[in-house]
Amino acid sequence: MYRLKQILSVCALLILGCIDAQAEVKARRTEDVIYGRKHGMALTLDAFQPEKPNGAGLVFLVNGGWLSSKDTPLMVTIRPDDYAEYLKRGYTVFAVVTSSQPKFTIAEEIQDVQRAVRFIRTNAGKYGVDANRLGVLGASSGGHLTLSLATQGGPGNTDSPDPVERQSSAVQAAACFFPPTDFLNYGGPGISGVGQGPLAPLQVAFGPQALTEEGRMKLGREISPIYHVTSKLPPTLIIHGDADDVVPLQQSEAFVERARTENARNVELIIRAGKGHGWGDFWRSTEDVKAFADWFDKSLK
Repeated sequence: MYRLKQILSVCALLILGCIDAQAEVKARRTEDVIYGRKHGMALTLDAFQPEKPNGAGLVFLVNGGWLSSKDTPLMVTIRPDDYAEYLKRGYTVFAVVTSSQPKFTIAEEIQDVQRAVRFIRTNAGKYGVDANRLGVLGASSGGHLTLSLATQGGPGNTDSPDPVERQSSAVQAAACFFPPTDFLNYGGPGISGVGQGPLAPLQVAFGPQALTEEGRMKLGREISPIYHVTSKLPPTLIIHGDADDVVPLQQSEAFVERARTENARNVELIIRAGKGHGWGDFWRSTEDVKAFADWFDKSLK
């Protein structure tokens, strides 16, 4: 029972600000579009098409605590109001629901978001989107998946019989809140966050590899965005509070430092003084949403 309370506590912190009433958003909504299947389960997204599209698409990762749902209470869900500013500016928004722990692992969720981008690119014409103008955004674990796409998105398998898998999963811009970026140095050098420390209650999300030291070292490198940064990193904006005790600010600072070391062209970090792991309804914070929207305006011209 104590462990269950721990898990729920950490997940609640990772999902801050995600439960609220929905208001009308002026956009055409297409629900439950199947972008893939795994173990008999459909992976879905909702597409929001604005009245005056600008031709660019935003992949909004509906994920917190490596949990994802369209409408399940106490989980990150699809909330049209979160996309209002982007829709107003003409972005077509794809709200992507991934698989969730404990049934699936973080590594499998990375595969999900890559599949989603490939699907969107395959069907770009259908949604009036330029396949070469795709951005991605998320928060916390969704931020981790955002940076996983930014660092690991790439060419598809040209030999695959599935036309979706032949497409690239690369994105052209990224923006996220307080993302885990380096599970091998989580808060400081040599501190493991691979199902340990603050993330110990979420050990199951890392899978059986996290049960041994050797497995943690290998997995931590594979799923940490920081180890996949190259000079080809797309324009990336991160917003992080300096009082975050779930995902340390050090995670974003280290990522930005690595990106600059690798000569990545355009990476920025905005630090919110006194803010923890989420602040109010951060997805609707005028200041933060404007920063993200402006970033995409500049990066997805």
